[in-house]
Amino acid sequence: MKRRQSLKDHPSEFRLFFRRVLAALGFMIVLLSITVVRLVYLQVVDHAHYTTLSNDNRVKVLPIPPTRGLIFDRNGILLAENVPSYRLEIIPEQVKNMSALLQQLRRTVPISDDDLERFEENVQRSRSFESIPLRFHLSDTEVARLAVIRHRLPGVNIVAGLSRHYTMGASMAHVLGYVGRIDLRDLKRLDETNYRGTTHVGKIGIEKYYESTLHGTVGYQQVETNAQGRIMRTLQRTAPVPGSNLYLSLDVRLQKAAESALGDYNGSIVAINPRNGEILAMVSKPGYDPNAFVNGISRTEYKALREDKSQPLYNRSLLGQYPPGSTIKPFMGLAGLHYGATNGQNTLFCPGYYQLPGEKRKFRDWKKWGHGRVNLDSAITQSCDVFFYDLARKLGIDDIHAFLQQFGFGQRTGIDMNAERAGLLPSRQWKRKNRHQPWFPGETLNTGIGQGFMLTTPLQLASATATLSMRGMRVIPHMVHAVQNRTTGTLKLEATRLEPPITDVKAQNWDYVIKAMQDVVYGPHGTAYRLRKLPFRIAGKTGTAQVFGIKQEEEYDESQVALKLRDHALFIAFAPADHPEIAVAVVVENGGSGGSVAAPIGGKVLEEYLMHDRPS
Repeated sequence: MKRRQSLKDHPSEFRLFFRRVLAALGFMIVLLSITVVRLVYLQVVDHAHYTTLSNDNRVKVLPIPPTRGLIFDRNGILLAENVPSYRLEIIPEQVKNMSALLQQLRRTVPISDDDLERFEENVQRSRSFESIPLRFHLSDTEVARLAVIRHRLPGVNIVAGLSRHYTMGASMAHVLGYVGRIDLRDLKRLDETNYRGTTHVGKIGIEKYYESTLHGTVGYQQVETNAQGRIMRTLQRTAPVPGSNLYLSLDVRLQKAAESALGDYNGSIVAINPRNGEILAMVSKPGYDPNAFVNGISRTEYKALREDKSQPLYNRSLLGQYPPGSTIKPFMGLAGLHYGATNGQNTLFCPGYYQLPGEKRKFRDWKKWGHGRVNLDSAITQSCDVFFYDLARKLGIDDIHAFLQQFGFGQRTGIDMNAERAGLLPSRQWKRKNRHQPWFPGETLNTGIGQGFMLTTPLQLASATATLSMRGMRVIPHMVHAVQNRTTGTLKLEATRLEPPITDVKAQNWDYVIKAMQDVVYGPHGTAYRLRKLPFRIAGKTGTAQVFGIKQEEEYDESQVALKLRDHALFIAFAPADHPEIAVAVVVENGGSGGSVAAPIGGKVLEEYLMHDRPS
């Protein structure tokens, strides 16, 4: 007993217990201190940051896309409008099973594979909380079907908006272009901030070139949402700035008259005001319905358009490159007078062919038996090839290139549209660079009658004709007449843009060539004699351009040639001849004769404008 009692040491045990209590208390104080410091940091030091995060759970900033500007013709006729439309949208973060949801939606409303593919692409490049369009332009019936089951579709919204619609359909397709859904390529060139909430962007034509003018500036609204993400109220709103309206220089009635004049032919007509460069009509036929592209054309429909042999998607006015044929002869004649290769009075006998000195090859005239003795005036009037073969030889390709270049041949006109081609004005340097060959004399002869390597677009030909009509004053063609601010309603007219004028050509030379062009219509042997009954004075030139070459021993027989290989028919003109108000270029694909086909078409356009449709 005494031994057991001696083993207990109460003071030691008390000191041990006391040390343990102090250690536990210290540990608790440290933990409490850490907690207090953290709370102070969260509540005081980083208060603003966590308040923002908290608000983000209930407050969202949503973009408000601007209303796209409208497009009118010069007389105020609506060409591109915004019509009310409903679209089906999904917010991915609110959907638990996207695959099941899409299957359920497809059972309710038609959703194509193309719609699904575009939706999945948008999901990949967008934030999970953003609303992604699945279907555009829902019908009233489809909206009603979705509304009935809307409560069972978390993350699904039916959004009211505006959809682009083109009132003239195919008539203005190549001019206006169209808008389409924004894709990855568009995102690379667009300001992402300004296009938040915007689903469509201009793809081609006026819609693309003036995208920044038509689009406007995005607005924003700050909204409060509940736990399910539904908007409870709007806290703050910054209104978007709508896009500006465009008034084109085109006249719908003249455009329709030009289309009607082409009839069943494919081709292009471009009419321009030579004084200010305004495009009055621009027809490319055949066309297509741009409304099919707005909300996504199906692969089947697009493939049909792409494979159509008549190429309805091809803008012939800007992209079509054609040999100018005999329409180049007034410009060649002016070059001959300018460089002294002809004085306008000296004559040449045309036997129906031309031979270079020392060569056997015959360069044939379109008139097999020839035109007899002709001077420059009668050569232009009767479109004598032999005279211009000889004139081209005397000028040489260097002078031909230098002179024609002043009229814009071989260059883009600078029109306010995308994807314009420059045509081709050949030269020694061009052939050496592109063909790795020297220039041959026979190629100069072919250039002198608008054949060989030379190519022009209908727009380029109309612009050059306008320059000729104004005796060297060069205006840059443009499509927009005025821009209207939709907020203030003010109109800003587009200024005339000028190129350096042609100043070194003598006045008498301009007069000579323009008189010869009038003789094309009013002379006894003029190739455009069908227009002489119109009640205003016309200066013009017909042309026929070969689509394929003909061997020396062969003759061209249109009745034996496939339609797609027949000659193109061309016509250039301006009127009134003494005070030009309109210049026109007509290209009729596989039309045959410029005098019998293209000239009457051009005459109808001139008559519509000068007699019935002249704007103020």
